[in-house]
Amino acid sequence: MSNAPKGIIVPLITPFNDDETIDFQAYKKVIDFQIENGVHGLLVGGTTGEYHVMSIEERKSLIKAGCEYAAGKVPVMAGVGCPTVEETIELANFAAECGAKWGLVLPPYYHKTSEEGILEFYKEIAANSNVGIVIYNYPGATNVTITPEMIYELSQEENIVSVKESADFAHLCQVMVLTKDVDNFSVFTGEEHFILPTLSIGGQGAFGILVNLLPKEIVSLYELTVEKNDLIAARELNRKLSGIYGLMEAEGNPYPGPVKAGMDMIGMKGGKVRKPLTQPTDEIKALIKEELIKLGYEVKSLDESIISG
Repeated sequence: MSNAPKGIIVPLITPFNDDETIDFQAYKKVIDFQIENGVHGLLVGGTTGEYHVMSIEERKSLIKAGCEYAAGKVPVMAGVGCPTVEETIELANFAAECGAKWGLVLPPYYHKTSEEGILEFYKEIAANSNVGIVIYNYPGATNVTITPEMIYELSQEENIVSVKESADFAHLCQVMVLTKDVDNFSVFTGEEHFILPTLSIGGQGAFGILVNLLPKEIVSLYELTVEKNDLIAARELNRKLSGIYGLMEAEGNPYPGPVKAGMDMIGMKGGKVRKPLTQPTDEIKALIKEELIKLGYEVKSLDESIISG
């Protein structure tokens, strides 16, 4: 059984070549950048990694490469969610063979099922997977409600070790209350705006698109809040970062386009998003550039910002 994750886990972007194939050389550089700046774990092939526009073979290649590039320096979580139990188990166990410690799993969606159907989906996957299972509660994308009570029930399963909460903050708080006495189960937020509130009330960690671009700052937010208990300094850092938080999912610019653009600006290849996602507008890029300059970054001009692999 895997230990529950904790800390700052970066949901890695996937850099692409001009022909939309995966740029593994750039991917390794992104991973090295994250590890050098202190992240506590990597999520490979998640939503920010554009798994949903990849074939299963590409997803496997990304998981394998991520585990190899991490080289045991930090633990790896793999995005292994698939429409069926069988596919999810197969991908989860492939990830385990590659060295991943956890698998992130969305609930079944599109064709709506019952609460019992969702619970059985997770329980069967957990019972047959060689990675610790992390529930991904993201109703904004799935239109599926996993209630706090359902998450509590799933937390009782030996191999379900965490939840990534991308619902509203009240939902996260309810989950924390219900699971506070559950051994080996951690509660994460998946939203930048909720990182400081989540950590300050006892949440064990956070994901955030922005970690790709600003790993040092987000890790510092975690350290100030959790390790140093310095909420005054944490609030000040959070205030400085708050201007860029909302730009990561700006309307009309589906992520991870904006964070990829920001990475290009600081010399770390982000590159383009895959169709049918659309590239961020020049207006969003200008706003990101402005926020990065405020944070003390030397930023390339928009014309110079795309870095070759």
